Amino acid sequence: MDTKELLKKVRKIEIKTRRLSDHIFSGEYHTSFKGRGMTFSEVRQYQYGDDIRAIDWNVTARYNEAHVKVFEEERELTMMLMVDISGSESFGSKNQFKKDIVTEIAATMAFSATQNNDKIGLILFSDEIELYIPPKKGRSHVLRIIRELIEFQPKSRKTDIAQALKFLSGTQKKKAIVFVISDFMSEDYEQTLKIASKKHDITGIRVYDIREEKMPNLGMVSMLDAETGAIELINTGSKSVRMNYEKQYHDKVNYFKETFSKSGSGVVNTRVDESYVTKLLGYFKSR
Repeated sequence: MDTKELLKKVRKIEIKTRRLSDHIFSGEYHTSFKGRGMTFSEVRQYQYGDDIRAIDWNVTARYNEAHVKVFEEERELTMMLMVDISGSESFGSKNQFKKDIVTEIAATMAFSATQNNDKIGLILFSDEIELYIPPKKGRSHVLRIIRELIEFQPKSRKTDIAQALKFLSGTQKKKAIVFVISDFMSEDYEQTLKIASKKHDITGIRVYDIREEKMPNLGMVSMLDAETGAIELINTGSKSVRMNYEKQYHDKVNYFKETFSKSGSGVVNTRVDESYVTKLLGYFKSR
């Protein structure tokens, strides 16, 4: 992709996702994810209904009139976007790849965080850490994140969520709001999620395509494994082959839902042909 085409794509995603974050998400995001606590703002005269526990007795004695301390929420937070860029993210059947929706969701969340003056960091992962961008503020930083989401080429096609969560725990010493965006076609990450979720506020956003759920009966078909690159001859006419595929798929989906729920982390499921806006808003409101 040449620079001109890339910038055009970045701009297109910015226009769409910024509009969403400006009008829809920033308020919901602010309400859903609280700051670290309250910080002192100012002292003002007592008004009827004020909490008497907030009275500043030193100032009250000085002016011979009741004054209260005013506190504001200490808002500044860090958002970490953990994005799966393994081979299976390039799957798509309805004129849109999972990768495109993942990019839009990540960009929308980044702009929502920017609206609240929070820092945003990025971890792109496969079965290794492909790219790490430390948390920073500002529009130009968000645009860099979008650029990487669009054009970064992973070295590996496989997935290892445990490895990514381990890296998160090692690099983020303070509490962060973490969105793991993936199709979660991975296993054995229960323990690392449990450790990471003790420190961080984690949400798993599963992006999937309806065509992945079932294997169609098409007879003998050459199929490419997106994560290994291997081409295999599969007898899709065999009922047991189709049932085995479906079982493996649903086992991984159930593992994702149960593991995230058990660790106290949030769960969002969105299909590529559904509105991720509706799904995310519903999730924010339910928190």
